[in-house]
Amino acid sequence: MKEYTIKLNEEEAIVLFEYFNRFDNTASLAFEHAAEYLALQKLAGQIDQTTPAMFKPNYDKILEKAREKIAKGFEGDIPGLRTCQ
Repeated sequence: MKEYTIKLNEEEAIVLFEYFNRFDNTASLAFEHAAEYLALQKLAGQIDQTTPAMFKPNYDKILEKAREKIAKGFEGDIPGLRTCQ
């Protein structure tokens, strides 16, 4: 499996820590400050540059396989999880 490195400065790490911590406590991904949105956009931009997988014609199958592999064996409630059927 290929690994990637994502870089954050300390301020971005602090802002994202608080954002994710708030999600753990409230199950809400609502932004409370523009910095949260901007830090997430920076992460998304870095991820977008790491792998061409999301541009492949079979991306839906790649995504499904990745989700299954990551969640394998997980049991429990997930805050805010939407089920698609």
